[in-house]
Amino acid sequence: MTAPAFDPVTIGIVSISDRASSGGYEDKGLPALKEWLGKALKNPVTYEARLIPDEQATISQTLTELVDQAGCCLVLTTGGTGPAARDVTPEATLAVADKEMPGFGEQMRQISLNFVPTAILSRQVAVIRKQSLIINLPGQPKSIAETLEGLRDVDGSSKVAGIFAAVPYCIDLIGGPYLETHDAVCKAFRPKNAVRKTA
Repeated sequence: MTAPAFDPVTIGIVSISDRASSGGYEDKGLPALKEWLGKALKNPVTYEARLIPDEQATISQTLTELVDQAGCCLVLTTGGTGPAARDVTPEATLAVADKEMPGFGEQMRQISLNFVPTAILSRQVAVIRKQSLIINLPGQPKSIAETLEGLRDVDGSSKVAGIFAAVPYCIDLIGGPYLETHDAVCKAFRPKNAVRKTA
């Protein structure tokens, strides 16, 4: 008997930038998200990608559409989480939330503080809307990978867990598909009773 196939998943990826959305410079957020998820997940993934400006109403509308219409079980945003006047991604995300998940933001800042003291200026949040997890990630591709994957020692062993290790189980708990990861990139953590049995 063969093991069951991996659940297909739909993931929303949103890059939020006035300049990139107006063609002022090339967006690097969406390619970085797609590249990392492609390496980390075993599941077949359909991406719903959006490149939008730093407008609070537009961000909230986009997140709502990705969850309610496109059926994304996970939505990752990049950009707009600092203290500047145009940085409104956290406010737009909280506006569409059913529940806030503060541990994700706390852990992202903890990871980033290993590299820059200005990590404390970041305001990333994570929320649940219906059966979807929405996470605000940093704006730089290097920081996106670091916060998702965590930190490793020189021998490659995990030093600080990245936030993605908790994402599959969170999605289990809210009734979403079963996400499976490549351990070499990011080992998903589940309690033993939540691990899917394979044949």
